Amino acid sequence: MRAASRNVYIGCAGWSLPAASRSLFGAGDSMLARYATRFNAVEINSSFHRPHRRQTYARWAATVPAGFRFGVKLPRTITHDARLRGVARELDRFAGEVDGLGRKLAVLLVQLPPSLVFDARIATTFFAMLRRRFDVGIACEARHASWFTPRADALWQRHGIARVAADPPVPDGASRQPGGDARLRYWRWHGAPRVYYSAYDDAALRTLADALRAGRGTRWAIFDNTAHGHAVTDAARLQALLGDATATKRRRA
Repeated sequence: MRAASRNVYIGCAGWSLPAASRSLFGAGDSMLARYATRFNAVEINSSFHRPHRRQTYARWAATVPAGFRFGVKLPRTITHDARLRGVARELDRFAGEVDGLGRKLAVLLVQLPPSLVFDARIATTFFAMLRRRFDVGIACEARHASWFTPRADALWQRHGIARVAADPPVPDGASRQPGGDARLRYWRWHGAPRVYYSAYDDAALRTLADALRAGRGTRWAIFDNTAHGHAVTDAARLQALLGDATATKRRRA
């Protein structure tokens, strides 16, 4: 593995493999097992919509190679319904579930609703609660302009939270670059110009590859443009630009 690509994780939001792209992957007993023959990370998005049993997470962890890592999206009941307030019980339940991933749990994704305005008291309480329960990377995708301020940045630094670099960015472009805790850099690309549907062109992928090479610490690049299957092909193209150094070894834990 090239030195520039150490601690770089490339993958998709979910492990669905379009039929037209399955030749990119090796054999496996399940879709996740096949996905993990090519990529070294995945972002579990289904956890946003519904809970999964601890045993389910443990089974997923046992399916992938030792070097493979999972990111898990926090439930919408915490981020969107409760809007970060009064969620101690929900966080405890979630922590008990994702514990099934063991050491392969690497990152939690906190995606905030676009309407959620930064409130220092609520945010401080929430991220302190989250940090007490998890000793893994935490990345937050803020989608309201009020989160892109020095005051919010101080909160990211205090609690060790990485701010997601999203594409498309929030209207003023502030979310285009990663921020917060520099030990983790997390890019989350949803497809542009049509969110979830569009593929990325070569120039965009080269720009992302350069950013991943230049970065320090742990770097994640997740493609969420899954509607037409472009996430898989874009992730594979990005991987090729990095010299395939992020491919997982074909062995199980």
